[in-house]
Amino acid sequence: MRLATWNVNSIRARVGRIVAFAEREHIDVLAMQEIKCKPEQFPFAEFEAAGFHVEAHGLNQWNGVAIASREPIEDVEHSFPGMPGFLKGHEGPDAPLEARAIGATIGGVRVWSLYVPNGRSLGDPHYAYKLHWLKALEQHTREQLTRDPDLPLALVGDFNIAPTDADNGDPQVVEGVSTHVSPRERQAFAELESAGLVDVVRPLVPEGFTYWDYKAIKFVRNQGMRIDFILGSRALADAVTGAAIHRDERKGDAPSDHVPVVVDLDLPTGDEDDEDVPMIFG
Repeated sequence: MRLATWNVNSIRARVGRIVAFAEREHIDVLAMQEIKCKPEQFPFAEFEAAGFHVEAHGLNQWNGVAIASREPIEDVEHSFPGMPGFLKGHEGPDAPLEARAIGATIGGVRVWSLYVPNGRSLGDPHYAYKLHWLKALEQHTREQLTRDPDLPLALVGDFNIAPTDADNGDPQVVEGVSTHVSPRERQAFAELESAGLVDVVRPLVPEGFTYWDYKAIKFVRNQGMRIDFILGSRALADAVTGAAIHRDERKGDAPSDHVPVVVDLDLPTGDEDDEDVPMIFG
C-alpha cells in the first residue's frame, strides 16, 4: 500500500493537480486536509474516474478532511471519541465540532486524516483549543492501542507543529512569540507519540520541509516548516519500506502551500500461510 497525506488548501481549486499526482505516483490511499467544502461540493467524479472511492467530511468553506482509496473504505468516523469543539466566545464542553478528523479502515489499516487546529497565537482561545484537541487525540490513541496493540494505525495530516528546531526553517516563527514551536505544543506532540506512535518518515527522509508560507518568497528561500506527518503504530512502522516528501508539488501554477508526504507499506495480505507472514514485532 502506498499511503499519502496532503493539505490541499481547497480541493476544488486543485482537483486536477491532486488527481494527477495520485495517478502518477500510484497512490493507493490519499488523506487530504483543508478541502474547504461540504461533501456535496466535493469533486467526487474526478477521483472516481481515476479509480478512487472517496469519503469526505466538511461543514463549510473552512477546514474539512477526506480520504480517497483504491480499495473499499470501511468503518468511517467523522470525529474521534472525546474530540473537543470550538466556537469563539463559547464556553463549556458542548462547543460545535469542526471538520478536522475522518477515520476509516482500508486494507486492514486504520487511517485518520487529521487537521490539527492552528492555534493562531499564544494568547488566543484557539491555542488552548489546540492543546485540548491534541490531548483528546492522545488519550483516544492510547486507549485504542492498549486495546489492540497489533493494530496497524496511521495518524496522518497537518499537525501544525514543528516538533524540533530542525523542523522549522522560517525565521519569522520564533519560540516564545509564535505558535507551532511553543514548548507546550511540542510537548503535546511528544505525548501523542508516547501513546504508541512513531514518525515513520523522518528515519528515511532525514531532511526537508512540508510547508512554505505563500508570503515573502519563502519557498524560493526554503524557509519552510515540517508540520505534515505520518505517525504509525508499531505494527504500521514495521511495515514501512520507503518514504518521500514531494517538494516539487510546491512548484508550478497555483500550488498548495503544503506538499504530499508518502510512505510505502508492505503489509500481510491475510491469505499467506502463517509461516510466510512477516514477523513485524520481532
